[in-house]
Amino acid sequence: MSDLNEIFTRMIGTLAVVLVIAGFIGGSDILSKYVKGERKWMFIIITGLLGGIFGIYGNISGVEMNGSLISVRDMGPMLAGFIGGPVSGIIAGFFAGLHRLTMGGVTAPACIIATCLIGLICGFISNKWHDVISKPWVALIVSISMEILHMLIVLIMVKPFATALEIVRQIALPFIIVNSIGFVLMIIIITYTDRQRSLALEKNRMQSELDVANVIQHSLLPLISEEYPGCKNVDISASMEAAKEVGGDFYDVFYVDPTHLAFVIGDVSGKGVPAALFMASSKITLQNCIRDLPTLSEALDAANYALCSRNEAKMFVTVWVGVLDLTTGEITFSSAGHNPPVLIRDNKAEFLKVKNGFVLAGMEGIRYKEHKYQLEDGDIVLLYTDGVTEAEDKSHNLYGDDRLIRCLDGKSNNNAGEITTKVKASVDTFVNGNAQFDDLTMLCFKIHNS
Repeated sequence: MSDLNEIFTRMIGTLAVVLVIAGFIGGSDILSKYVKGERKWMFIIITGLLGGIFGIYGNISGVEMNGSLISVRDMGPMLAGFIGGPVSGIIAGFFAGLHRLTMGGVTAPACIIATCLIGLICGFISNKWHDVISKPWVALIVSISMEILHMLIVLIMVKPFATALEIVRQIALPFIIVNSIGFVLMIIIITYTDRQRSLALEKNRMQSELDVANVIQHSLLPLISEEYPGCKNVDISASMEAAKEVGGDFYDVFYVDPTHLAFVIGDVSGKGVPAALFMASSKITLQNCIRDLPTLSEALDAANYALCSRNEAKMFVTVWVGVLDLTTGEITFSSAGHNPPVLIRDNKAEFLKVKNGFVLAGMEGIRYKEHKYQLEDGDIVLLYTDGVTEAEDKSHNLYGDDRLIRCLDGKSNNNAGEITTKVKASVDTFVNGNAQFDDLTMLCFKIHNS
């Protein structure tokens, strides 16, 4: 019993070292760059050599008993066959078996044949049923079968038969148990590391695509600058921060004709890529309808119809649209379920509230009303999405309408850029580092008639 305990202890110690090394190799990119393409033959050879080295280490650390060697040598060829196929398996089996042959003993010739055969068989099985053998219980059955095959070869080749039978009787139990369990653990480690590597690659690919989508989304928004929109009597500023890489908020500023400038802000239901795609469709549809139709109400009616007709995703968008007459300062506007803008006049901030219409793409046949308001010199209008007023602090308190009004009171002397900056700073101070759960978008303009 003490001999058996010593054998198990030595083999398990060796197994632990092999598993650590295998886990390191499996978790790194040492072999992955050779898996496909013209360099695959290098992968096969390197895998076979590594399996052979594992087998040789198993020989060196094995326990000699009556001319036989009890070791974890077979794990090397089994592993090489599983990873690299039959050629890798037989390369590993050859080198591990050749080293075993140099160590001598009555089982040495049988061991080299058994080790090569095990690597070859595991390689063929892996090539044909790789996903199946990756399952731990299947790997256990395969590895037990391989070790039984090894014992049978010893029984056939070692003479006299009585000697072979006695050797098998002594070594079979630790040989089969440790090698089989070791192979299963290796399969688990390699399968897990492969899965993690695949997930990491997929995550990097998706992140790259999202970064590109973010660039494309921002390219759809007008670049607000001193040169745009080119009219000196309107000062404009805009900002957008998506809660994710891409979002559903948008703003737009464009000329309907040489004397009318349109301002649009919208918020698509949902977040991420679906919202971003619907946002692009909504923005283009709105711009086309506003430019092509004579009144704002007709434009929203048509935009709603168009968005409803191709809305298989059942998404919707809230929008506020205003068309400013640059010659008179009168703004014609309509709201489809969106937050009311804030008007700053004579250092007093208040919501420009009217009866809200239904969201766009929510239901066909909706009719939208338009309203008019006369803006004066120095008036500031802030358009925003609910990411501003519904920003939360760590106690889940909302930033709210009242806090927004207080932030904007007394700010008539500020320009549009200063207004958006102050609101953003106020929101940041309020949330105090809490995660942003909704897109935060603002569009601000100030009238300069004189």
